[in-house]
Amino acid sequence: MSSVEHIGTVWGRSFNIMVERGEGVYLIDTEGRRYLDFTSGIGVTSTGHAHPKVAQAIANQATKLIHGQANIVYHKPMMELIDEMSSIVAWPELSEYFFSNSGAEIVEAAVKLSKHATKRQNTIVFSSSFHGRTHLTMAMTTSKTIYRIGYQPLPSGIFVTPYPYAYQLKMNEAETTDYCLHELKRLLKSQTAPEETACIVMEPVLGEGGYVVPPVEFVQELRALCDQYGILLVADEVQSGIGRTGVWFAMEHFGVRPDVLITAKGLASGMPLSALVTRKDLMAKWTTGSHGGTYGGNVVACAAAVATLRVIKEERLLDNVNTRSKQLLAGLQQLQQEFSVIGDVRGKGLMVATEFTTAQRGEPDTATSKAVVKAAFEHGLMLLTCGTYDNVIRWIPPLIVSESEMAEALKIFAAALDTMSH
Repeated sequence: MSSVEHIGTVWGRSFNIMVERGEGVYLIDTEGRRYLDFTSGIGVTSTGHAHPKVAQAIANQATKLIHGQANIVYHKPMMELIDEMSSIVAWPELSEYFFSNSGAEIVEAAVKLSKHATKRQNTIVFSSSFHGRTHLTMAMTTSKTIYRIGYQPLPSGIFVTPYPYAYQLKMNEAETTDYCLHELKRLLKSQTAPEETACIVMEPVLGEGGYVVPPVEFVQELRALCDQYGILLVADEVQSGIGRTGVWFAMEHFGVRPDVLITAKGLASGMPLSALVTRKDLMAKWTTGSHGGTYGGNVVACAAAVATLRVIKEERLLDNVNTRSKQLLAGLQQLQQEFSVIGDVRGKGLMVATEFTTAQRGEPDTATSKAVVKAAFEHGLMLLTCGTYDNVIRWIPPLIVSESEMAEALKIFAAALDTMSH
């Protein structure tokens, strides 16, 4: 364990356990203790830990070819992945692909594409957003100061508009929609004119900022506004994509087509891979050679992604996500009736939030959310917080989670809440 002392302290640490292996929704430490992993490596292990079909695809590919650089050769796993993704992307006009390694890289790729395609320079993002940790994506991230502190000044040309976070704004959905659209339109009049705005980048379910589902009308009006001004709508589905919300991509919930769709976390069950999908006319305007990456679309990662998508289809995991979502939301809403510290329960599919607020003033209750996570961990359940104040506990179990495993998690969570209340 002495090597632990030499791991860079810039990494935050959620739990101090040494993991030996993973099985389905469980992590097992070197002492043999099992933990229900409802973090999924921050939404990554969509098919659970070491799914046999994914593991076999990785092993098989590693014996054939480990690296075939995308500028130099074509390789079969990438072609198969494009075929598999084309079958799940709900908008046939989104037909052109680019692959990278991480969420931040694919966000940056989307902005660069948007600038070339529109010949415009500015980007609009939303408050409480998280888009990554490169300098550009830090400039686009407003969920917490910790992601930007000490690194500023950051790249310019980024403008922020309010995310339709009804609970935080203390408004109903209609009021939230009107207010946020008003502020966005004002931004286009006061800070970045439409003719200099390349894209609006939106998380269709807010991720690190608090697991917030926006009103349907807001997203539809946003699409109309982008159409009016020729601004590209980029859907950042790094966390919400690949079945996490009960459909393949969360934008489907709103009946809205993005111009650029990006995803990453759940795509390859833990292998580093991210994807951008866009229209042919937009991709044609992205100057050849102006963007790339040595490892993007790695052959082993692509093989893992192909296996992941096939597992989700073959095991009907979208159906499971929606069934387990109902079980989870019902359980949490029941607990909300019993424990006044839970101010809000919300989410889509298995991207669910419990927001903790003080009973007296409805202010963010960071201390309780963190204490509940700690108490749950002591009883074998791993959860993460999120939100600007870290007062939101997020539920992101693997998509394979069973009824009994969800029930066990809710039972542990209830016991943790009970411990805090006493």
